[in-house]
Amino acid sequence: MSQKVLLNSKEVTIILHRLACQLIEKHLDFSDTILVGIQPRGVYLAERLKELLEKEYKTPEITLGYLDITFFRDDFRRTDKPLEANKTQINFIVENKKVIFIDDVLFTGRSIRSALTAIQSFGRPAEIELLVLIDRRFSRHLPIQPDYRGRQVDAINNEKVIVSWKENDGEDVVYLVTN
Repeated sequence: MSQKVLLNSKEVTIILHRLACQLIEKHLDFSDTILVGIQPRGVYLAERLKELLEKEYKTPEITLGYLDITFFRDDFRRTDKPLEANKTQINFIVENKKVIFIDDVLFTGRSIRSALTAIQSFGRPAEIELLVLIDRRFSRHLPIQPDYRGRQVDAINNEKVIVSWKENDGEDVVYLVTN
């Protein structure tokens, strides 16, 4: 097994600032916009972007929620091990709001398809956008593309993209791992 660093801590920080600026360009004051981190790994990216937007770019308080998609996945009954759900924390209605799904890696698109189904429990958004740190463009099973992407990676199927966050893993780094 070999691993290659795709993004180091400095590059992750630069990308986070770029993504924050792109969000500001499109959503200005975020009065009708909600950030939704896809559990489990999209939460770290969503929290980091919220913090950047509010502290560095002086955006008024941004609404942030966390969406668990475990039981909305099309493969949740196809595994032998019991699934462990994460917690959904959406204490607001998304009716007629602009929702930005945030996840660390866009791979097959199945997680996002599940999130599209799951969010309907909280109302009908005016629109939904997708922001990802890493877009694995050659691995899509569904016609889902990000509106905002940190880095596009051409990884083949036996390669994994691992995103480490300092809040959880001790450092901000993205690896490409080959088995």
